[in-house]
Amino acid sequence: MFNKITMRDIASYKAATSLETDKKVNLVYGLNGTGKSVLSNYLYDPTNQEFADCSIEGLTTERLYVYNQKFVQDYFFESEGLDGIFTLSKENKIAEGKLEEAKKEQLGFDLARENQVQRAAELGSELNVKKQALQNKIWEIKKTYSGGDRVLEFCLDGLRGNKSVLFGHLSSIDKPEEEPKKSINELKKEVESLEGDRAQPCNLLEEIAIDVKEMELDEHFKKTIVGNENSSIAGLIKTLENSDWVRQGLAYLPDEIETQNEQCPFCQESTISSSVLENIRGYFDVTYDLDVQKLRKSLTRYEFELNKIPHFEVYENNVHVKANGEVFRTRYDDLCKILSENKKLIEEKIVTPGKAVTLEASSDAVSNLNLLIDEINVAIAAHNLRIENKKDSLIAIKELFWSRMRWDYEHLISSFSTERRDLESKIVASNHAIKGIDQKIDQNQKQMREYQHGTVNIEEAIDAINGGLQDLGIDDFRIEKHTGNLYKVTREDDQPDAFQTLSEGEKMIISFLYFVERCKGKTSAADVTDKKVIVIDDPISSLSHIFIFNIGELIKNEFLRSNRYEQVIVLTHSLYFFYEITDIDHKRRKRDQKLFRLIKNTTGSQIKEMKYEEIQSDYQAYWQVIKDENQPPALIANCMRNIVEYFFNFIEKRDLNNLFEQCDLQDNKYQAFRRYINRESHSLGQNIFDFKEFDYGVFYEALEQLFEKCGYKEHYEKMMK
Repeated sequence: MFNKITMRDIASYKAATSLETDKKVNLVYGLNGTGKSVLSNYLYDPTNQEFADCSIEGLTTERLYVYNQKFVQDYFFESEGLDGIFTLSKENKIAEGKLEEAKKEQLGFDLARENQVQRAAELGSELNVKKQALQNKIWEIKKTYSGGDRVLEFCLDGLRGNKSVLFGHLSSIDKPEEEPKKSINELKKEVESLEGDRAQPCNLLEEIAIDVKEMELDEHFKKTIVGNENSSIAGLIKTLENSDWVRQGLAYLPDEIETQNEQCPFCQESTISSSVLENIRGYFDVTYDLDVQKLRKSLTRYEFELNKIPHFEVYENNVHVKANGEVFRTRYDDLCKILSENKKLIEEKIVTPGKAVTLEASSDAVSNLNLLIDEINVAIAAHNLRIENKKDSLIAIKELFWSRMRWDYEHLISSFSTERRDLESKIVASNHAIKGIDQKIDQNQKQMREYQHGTVNIEEAIDAINGGLQDLGIDDFRIEKHTGNLYKVTREDDQPDAFQTLSEGEKMIISFLYFVERCKGKTSAADVTDKKVIVIDDPISSLSHIFIFNIGELIKNEFLRSNRYEQVIVLTHSLYFFYEITDIDHKRRKRDQKLFRLIKNTTGSQIKEMKYEEIQSDYQAYWQVIKDENQPPALIANCMRNIVEYFFNFIEKRDLNNLFEQCDLQDNKYQAFRRYINRESHSLGQNIFDFKEFDYGVFYEALEQLFEKCGYKEHYEKMMK
């Protein structure tokens, strides 16, 4: 049985609309023109290319039997003879018994096949659920890296619109042998370096090239530099243990002392005579001066080397230096501190030559800083190369990104792969079992055809159709076997062309009885299909009420209450008929039946589910139509005319010809409404389009005025709710 019929892009079905059901009996009500015939025509010939955008879901081996105008044209109106209908004979008991046994076996095969199909479907559903769960998890990649800073969004080009595509892409990547070294943040920085203002080549950093190693190891700084030991003042200076202090004092004495002693720069007494000055100067001889001069030269050289080191501002704005954070600053500061301290020691040595000093070696600090500069230069070189080959660089980053994603999602993908292999193996086993069962079914059906070959005839079908005519009170014509598998219509007076004397209603009845027998019987001796889906489209369109009731009972007995058929669909334009075939027993109706309404407005035809409580009379249905201004103007006007005619002519027994004069509805704007309502035939509604006089607001207002002026305002308001 089917579970869903979808109509799309055909006739009035402008947009997709579906009839979805899990019930055996499905009843569809719709006014003429809403699309019932289009729906039944599709089911009559679903392979027709004009229905290419329509679909049926759920059917397997069932055969569709459709009664509609196309059926009548194909099997009834075009020929005097009808296709023969084969039914089982009662005579060949042995063959019939074997056939019944084969049918029982067929039921077992069908059940086994259905179980395997269901198992395969359940396994497939389980696999799909697991796949969907993994796809949703992997979809987090899109959510995380698409939008926001968008730095790595280019890696998802072509993969952002579909979960399945993204899942397939990630699954197709081989798992890396080891965890990728670069983190997502590092990849982001690389992309940022290729975009905008940062996408500029950088100069390499210069290494620290200073020549201070020999100076820092010079023993001269450790030497105690003193003056002439033979000077008469040497003992005093030695006792003071501060020759540097004494030497500094010489700067405050004149070059020569002529008459009287000069004031001592230390004690401020006039104790410095020319001989004392000469002895002091004699202490600081040429050797002393040479040693001090050497110290000064060392200081000058050290300062020169120190000035070779760039200021930190040269480095601090470099993005690659920044990437190394505090490490670079620490090593730079460590070197500068050592050099600065050494410089101070040299300066102190010059001031106090007698004091021994030891300079700290700066070579390790220089090496440490240069090692870091080398690493940074490698990064700069790589950056410059990426800038030079930007396209290739982005491709490489994209590959690294997906390599990282594949590594991060390996556990989930690996786990799913294991589960998928297990489920797919079970599905293959079920499909293999189905294939084996299908072979048995083919063999069994072949056997059934052999059993059935000599057991079919059309006599019972002829008797059943003629019996149906008599049950309906029709006894002035019958059908008889024509030739071969064909029927013909005959009358008691042996009229030639008796078929041509049938009324439209009689043709409809006999064609429907033929359809009933066709559904009950076989269409050929080789036909062994037992599963049938029945579709009946408006079988009472030309019948009187007495026949409508009888046809309704026939449908209920032969189709709706029968276990012979898998599923039944009945379409009708008559609310009376719709109500007649709807099961009044709530429990049975809830279990077996589903109701639908077909509607059409400017947006096209739509199939809507319908509750039993919504079934109304034709009169009420007309009111429903006129309340929807999107309905076609001719339909709205026709329904208004039916309302007026039904209420005032049948209920009030009032003549439409003088109704408007009595109700004083003479305003000129109501003239189009007056002319249309007074027309004798409902079919003239098309004239509204010719006159272009239809105005929904005016017609709506005129109808309201008509009921109000005639004293039925309360009825109008009730029906318009």
